[in-house]
Amino acid sequence: MGDEGGSDPAASGRSWARCLLAGAVFAVCMAGTTLPTPLYPLYQEKFGFSELTVTVVYAVYAFGVIGVLLLAGNVSDTVGRRPALLWGLGFAAAGAGCFLAADALPWLYAGRLFSGLSAGLFTGAATAYVLELAPPGGSSRATFVATAANMGGLGCGPLLAGLLAEYAPAPLTLPFVVHLALVAASVLVLLRLPETVTDRRPLSAARPRRPALPARVRAVFVPSAVAAFVGFALFGVFTSVSPAFLARFLHVDNHAVSGLVVALAFFASTGGQLAVGRVGVARSLPLGCAVLFAGLLLLAGALRADSLALVVLSALVGGTGQGLAFRAAMTAVARAAPADRRAAVISALFVVGYAGISVPVIGVGLLADPLGLEGAGLVFIACMLALLLPAGGYLLRRPVRTPSG
Repeated sequence: MGDEGGSDPAASGRSWARCLLAGAVFAVCMAGTTLPTPLYPLYQEKFGFSELTVTVVYAVYAFGVIGVLLLAGNVSDTVGRRPALLWGLGFAAAGAGCFLAADALPWLYAGRLFSGLSAGLFTGAATAYVLELAPPGGSSRATFVATAANMGGLGCGPLLAGLLAEYAPAPLTLPFVVHLALVAASVLVLLRLPETVTDRRPLSAARPRRPALPARVRAVFVPSAVAAFVGFALFGVFTSVSPAFLARFLHVDNHAVSGLVVALAFFASTGGQLAVGRVGVARSLPLGCAVLFAGLLLLAGALRADSLALVVLSALVGGTGQGLAFRAAMTAVARAAPADRRAAVISALFVVGYAGISVPVIGVGLLADPLGLEGAGLVFIACMLALLLPAGGYLLRRPVRTPSG
């Protein structure tokens, strides 16, 4: 292919076609992790469980991701990208299979756990694979491909499931059958792509790489991690309980609409991440906090006024803030970290982010019974605002100063 790197062995397997194919595989995996989102009200009706159970089912996914990040986040550096991603696709297929077989609540827990294991393997390995398959000099565009595949895939999951659940038969079956077909196609694609890790070793050589926080990184990491935590928490609430809120309080029973509302937050995040290149890391972090703050206020207004328009606005604004803050946080901590500790520091940031997806969401579920879903949501928003305000203020007073930043 014309983009391949001539006599350079490291570049001989690179092309934009291969980079985009790897991005498509990445998107398929991430879509599977959000596929059940607009279907939770149907599962509630079928199995008769509470809002707390919905949030716990959702949060099991985050625990799976965190477990992989802590124990095997760097395994693709050892065994190769393709074996790690094939395992990830295997977990994705197992998750879809659990949802297809679900005749009781434990199947949903198992399905979400497998989805988390899949996403945990893909988060680092697929990002690295997309970058490594791009032609030399194309790292900026390849970063966009990886970002769009990750967040775009997360957005496509609820959109696809919502459309199929609303306009096709078997709403609790067909979305997962379609996803299994996409996973099978992804396996075939992955088998045709080249391996990019040249020094491959057996799985027994892999060692867990604990998240680490060197002293020189802490001043940048702490406010960045707070912004990441709040942004992921906002996504967690949107993807776990917003379909129930739309159905119960706004009488939006159309699954395609509820899936679209969730998808908009992820698509907006993609836009926010792309804007970091123009705005700059130092300005994107406090700006992301401010936009996230506005998104949370809009969500509070939506809960108080039972307004669909405000829910949509909060998804767009909050998603944009999350994208700005998270990509800037990732860039800032990566630049501040010593080269030999960079992967461990980035893993620590992801652990904080996925803790944001799980812990506050379970808190909303616990409060939903005594306070109602709206009251629990308002308590959640107040707590997130209390975290975000000092972090944003600190970043305004002390903008991040990192190498190349």
